[in-house]
Amino acid sequence: MDSLINHPGIITVFTIAIIAMLILDLGVLNKKGHVVSNREAAIWSFIWISLAMGFSAIIYHYMGVEKFTQFQGAYWIEKALSVDNLFVFILVFGYFNVAKELHHKVLFWGVLGALAFRAIFIFSGVWLLNYTYLPEMELFGQTVKVNYLLTIFGIILIVAGFKSWFSGGEDDGNKDFSKSPGAKIVHKFFKVSDNYDGDKFFTIKNGVKMATPLFVVVAIIEFTDLLFAVDSIPAIFAIAPDDPFILYTSNIFAILGLRSLYFLLANFMYMFSRLHYGLALILAFIGVKMLIAPFYHISSPVSLSVVGGVLVLSVLSSILFPVKD
Repeated sequence: MDSLINHPGIITVFTIAIIAMLILDLGVLNKKGHVVSNREAAIWSFIWISLAMGFSAIIYHYMGVEKFTQFQGAYWIEKALSVDNLFVFILVFGYFNVAKELHHKVLFWGVLGALAFRAIFIFSGVWLLNYTYLPEMELFGQTVKVNYLLTIFGIILIVAGFKSWFSGGEDDGNKDFSKSPGAKIVHKFFKVSDNYDGDKFFTIKNGVKMATPLFVVVAIIEFTDLLFAVDSIPAIFAIAPDDPFILYTSNIFAILGLRSLYFLLANFMYMFSRLHYGLALILAFIGVKMLIAPFYHISSPVSLSVVGGVLVLSVLSSILFPVKD
């Protein structure tokens, strides 16, 4: 199968674009913390989505429709699942009373951590998949080759879809985030001050270096993303299990657009009030796809159509029939 590794020019374009945008974001446009307006968030959301679509067009031109649909499917799955993650971020910021002008900095460092962890998960996951195939066997009258890791992933996603359908994140609203694993790790290794010190992660009090609550928030955001990766990483493996570059590039473009999407989401939550039903269906569909893969292959274009259709319907139902609470 044709892989991005055989197209070093595409990898170079991707690397240059990501590094340039990160430098522009952190070093030029956001040196000082500020409240991100809806207009600014909308512009940056459009820029990041346009970059992702442009990159997918390059993939289509050089690698064909199959890789194009794999990229699109993995991108929109990660983007959709990340929206659920953003709801938790909103609750974390509210719980710790983080000033709005500091949200961008926390999310930026959270995203950088996610880039590193996703690379580890995706590339190690693809490597593991190559060693988890069982010998060929006869099942239901067919000679099949089952990958037990993908089977486990499929079961995990079906269970996650079931939980998402019936919970809808209702328990997070009353959660004590100060007792979350990320916060406990910071408190274990650092003394933590009671008050913020501007946008600093560390401060000096009475000659003692202490972490600020802002650093605790970053740790919670990072750990939360790790938990959500348990769903999102197995989900995209169903799209292109043998191509880590398609998975990683689509994942990175989706993650890098999260900060701007967060600021839009915080003001337009009603547009996603029923999204968890759509995510539940998507997770269940992908889980079933993994389980039946040895017997029947659901093509990438079909998967992309299902994911896109479910997302559109869930957003439309949220707008037309908003949750009153």
